[in-house]
Amino acid sequence: MGKLFLVPTPIGNLGDMTFRAVEILNKSNLILAEDTRTSRKLLKHFSIKKSLESFHMKNEHRKLLEVISKLQSGQTIAVISDAGTPGISDPGFLLVREAIANKIEVECLPGPTALIPALIQSGLPSDRFIFEGFLPTKKGRKKRLENLVDEPRTIIFYESPHKLLKTLSQLVDFFGPDRLVSISRELSKIYEETFRGVLCEAIEYYTKKKIKGEFVICIAGYQNNNL
Repeated sequence: MGKLFLVPTPIGNLGDMTFRAVEILNKSNLILAEDTRTSRKLLKHFSIKKSLESFHMKNEHRKLLEVISKLQSGQTIAVISDAGTPGISDPGFLLVREAIANKIEVECLPGPTALIPALIQSGLPSDRFIFEGFLPTKKGRKKRLENLVDEPRTIIFYESPHKLLKTLSQLVDFFGPDRLVSISRELSKIYEETFRGVLCEAIEYYTKKKIKGEFVICIAGYQNNNL
């Protein structure tokens, strides 16, 4: 029986790649990548020469049994995403579940992910938080936000640049204009930036800026001052 590794990769700065991540990738028989074009650049940088196949949201169901079969035959397989930890708003969950069901050993290496640095540097409470990933694009979006209105823990979302202002406007509708928020973009990269303020100020700030990069939004939890 083989072994499945989930290997985090840098979210921007290649210096964040760990020695152990390179070691595991070098000893794997096969590397499954979200985007092989992106991953080839990473592997080339660290002189890793291993078989590489695509494994993403659109083909993971189709390739699932094929990968399990390779693991059962004794292969060591590593899963990587374009950036960060596989399974966090990226492919990985279905394969891990199927591997566990087939009694295949699974190990996730510790490493980069955008949500933790964004939370820690937000200045918002980090002892208890809830991670929501990307909001649904259409169906279920408003319902998800309705369910979070009274959430007392810090709430974390991921958002793309072209949807940022729309999402911030909806957050004002549900959480009010004065809810504290911290918005980080381009984490670990040259143009890393974090905005801290309230939601209405965030809308004003990003309306005046050219919006680029991937965003992590941290929102303060609901506080009932009448209690």
